[in-house]
Amino acid sequence: QRQVVESGGGLVQPGGSLRLSCEVSGFISDYYGVGWFRQAPGKEREGVSCISSSEDYSVYTDSVKARFTISRDAAKNTVYLQMNNLKPEDTAVYYCAAEGTVRHMCSITWPGWYDVWGRGTQVTVSS
Repeated sequence: QRQVVESGGGLVQPGGSLRLSCEVSGFISDYYGVGWFRQAPGKEREGVSCISSSEDYSVYTDSVKARFTISRDAAKNTVYLQMNNLKPEDTAVYYCAAEGTVRHMCSITWPGWYDVWGRGTQVTVSS
């Protein structure tokens, strides 16, 4: 059974850092692309970042560029989202999603790209 499980959320002060983890299982080897999305209270879900199965393609939404970094550890079947210089507006539930058919692309504008979703992890940025 294919699944993804997020972890690493928490409460952090503005300017602080967190690293989110997305553990992926049930896919063929490392043939899966992963996207990170977030949803703040009263707002629509927003794509944050993604990385392709081949690792040669990644995307960031403008508001997190130069602050967030996506990476993957194939040996651990885990994709990370390193979040630095966090701001109150980064507060949201962060969701990890995966798909296993496309090798060299991923998407943060179309949630339907992904067919396996996690339950989310809460990130709160507050002093």
